[in-house]
Formats: sequence, C-alpha cells, structure tokens
Amino acid sequence: MSAAFPLPAHGWPLFQPGWVWLVGAGPGDPGLLTLHGLNALRQADVVVHDALINSDILGWAPQARHVDMGKRAGKTSARQEEINAHLVALAGQGLRVLRLKGGDPYVFGRGGEEAQALAQAGVPFRVVPGITAGIGGLAAAGIPVTHRAHNQAVTFVTGHDQTGASPASLDWVAIAQGSQMLVIYMGLSHAATITARLIAAGRPADEPCAILAHATLPSQRLVETTLGQLPMALQNSAITAPALICLGPNVALRAQLDWQALAPRMAMAAE
Repeated sequence: MSAAFPLPAHGWPLFQPGWVWLVGAGPGDPGLLTLHGLNALRQADVVVHDALINSDILGWAPQARHVDMGKRAGKTSARQEEINAHLVALAGQGLRVLRLKGGDPYVFGRGGEEAQALAQAGVPFRVVPGITAGIGGLAAAGIPVTHRAHNQAVTFVTGHDQTGASPASLDWVAIAQGSQMLVIYMGLSHAATITARLIAAGRPADEPCAILAHATLPSQRLVETTLGQLPMALQNSAITAPALICLGPNVALRAQLDWQALAPRMAMAAE
C-alpha cells in the first residue's frame, strides 16, 4: 500500500496465489472503492471485471491482466457458468484472481453464485464488500433510503429475473405494502409492467419517484416524477442503464438534501 494509506496494526490482508477475491467496486466513483478493494487491486495477477467498472479503478492494477467478462442486457456476453469456470481455471493456475464487480458482490451482482462455484471446486476465496448503488448512489444524489420521520423499512427489488423477464414470482402486493421506500435495480426495460403491478397492489399513482442513472459518475442523471408518470418520464428522458428506480416519501427530501446542488449556493451565501 502507498504511504498515503498507513498500515493498520494488524496489516493488510495478503492476497495468496490460487485465491479468488470477490471485490465490490462501489457504484461508480473511484473514491467509493474501499481500502481493502484497493489493496486487492495492487496485489492481483488478473482482474476479471464487470462491463461497467470505472477505468480509473482498473488503472490501480497496472501489473495485472484485465479480463472483461461483463454482462449487459441485450448484448452478447459470457454466460454465468462460463464466468464461474474461468475463475476456477485461473485460480488453478496459481494466480491471484480478483473478480471485480460493480456495487456490492452480493447485492444483485451474482457474487453468491460465483462464491458457491468456487466453494464447490475447492477454491479458497475472500469477499470484499462494496457500496451498493441502492444506498450509496441514492445518498450521493440527495435521497436517504431511511429517515425516522418517513420510513421504518426499505425494500430492494430486482427488475428482472434469470430469464430477463419481469419477476412474476414476486409477491407484488407484499412488496407494495411492505415498506414505505422501494428501490428497484435493473428495472428500466420493465418499468411499465412494474408500475402497473405496484399501482394495482395499492401504491398511489402520485407517489414521488426518481430514476437515477450512472450514479456518482460525471454522467449521472436523475429524473424526478411520480409512480404513475414513470413510464412516460422514462420515454421522455432517454435515460440509459445502469439505473435505479426509487419511490417513496424520501424522494421528496431531495430538494433539501441534494448537497451537490446546494453546496455552491451555500458557499455563495457565506461569502
């Protein structure tokens, strides 16, 4: 590690040959990578990364071979079984294999499946958690997922299942009525279906809703709308994945809590 990051008393974990580390890269901004993630990058022999990993983060592993095995909806990409097998094979060559995933490896990132494959193959592995976009991305955009005055629960939902379809197996009534805040990952392509299901299950059509794309990056875009107007807002905004859909009372707090927009105004007022 660089002298800029002094070693703690117990030292940094040593990346052993033949191991696979599943590392969360955070929502996008390189500064939101953890120090354990940076430590892993500096020791890795090969980095098997998702398609959406920030190139600046990959630049922290110049000594490693970089392998793009990202999966993007609607595009030809490696099957999950192929990724699992590749990780096992690389570890079998005695390499330090870093599997770099956006957000947190275990939050809609298939990290659990990859860890199972490694365990079944007898490959030692370590999990380095990351900041998931559904928490960190929304916070950076001025939307807290919890607030004592407004919600006592938050639900994270995937917008599609293994087949790419809207998950019909979910209990949409329970989801709609179970918590005040809903955060939907990968829901752009099925937004109209999800909207109809939530409204039919009792969510009000005028409920505040936000679409957050490319969270924490310079290309970030956020559109505020209502649940009922969500499909039309998506059509008019030309927002592209990766994106989150968030609905609930805390969306309305953004007017007070969007610190990136408020900071310049506050600085001017203080002068």
